Amino acid sequence: MTKQTKNNVRKAVVLLSGGMDSTTVLAQAISMGFEVHALTFDYGQRHKTELLAAQNQANAFAVASHRTLALNLASFGGSALTGTVPIAETPCPAPAPNVPATYVPARNAVFLSLALSLAEAIGARDIFIGVSSVDYSGYPDCRPAFVHAFEEMANQATCASPTGERFRIHAPLQHLSKAATIQLGLSLGVDFQQTHTCYEPDGAGKPCGACDACVLRQKGFAAAGMADPLLGD
Repeated sequence: MTKQTKNNVRKAVVLLSGGMDSTTVLAQAISMGFEVHALTFDYGQRHKTELLAAQNQANAFAVASHRTLALNLASFGGSALTGTVPIAETPCPAPAPNVPATYVPARNAVFLSLALSLAEAIGARDIFIGVSSVDYSGYPDCRPAFVHAFEEMANQATCASPTGERFRIHAPLQHLSKAATIQLGLSLGVDFQQTHTCYEPDGAGKPCGACDACVLRQKGFAAAGMADPLLGD
């Protein structure tokens, strides 16, 4: 069962980083008729440019609300994304084979837990996240098994569960390539020039072109048969 507002419009919480994936998911949630409440995290990441991109996308899609929540995951350490050494130098060892140093320990579990709290507070039962297990860096908290496990946990952890209502974690990009994500986003009106992907942009927000996020983005645009609008003159 999905909870509805008094106007018969379903509410959803969308995790919005300002990147191409989360913005595409935001557009898709809106296209599905949800009243979207976007949630962004300032968690100590070095690529602060994404926070402005998230605000711009929330404004462009006229979401019902947009919250930016401050966390200090940098105080825990364990990730190149929340450190100060250039990412190319991989200042911390990967915690497991094929998991890069840019992995932030349990980040999506933390983000989804807070999204779940917001959803329950505002009467939403749907949460959207832009994870994918295709064309990705190998982060364990992007896998279908994680998304499924979190949804099961969510339906045991809240007051809504005894009533028969269920929370649903939507990961619509889970099995899409970056090229397919780009094509979907374009069909939904996403302006990818206003998104941010790079882990280590310069002071003006220009992408480095070398980090995992940049490489995957560039390959996606190339596979889609178009140029990345962020790499124009």
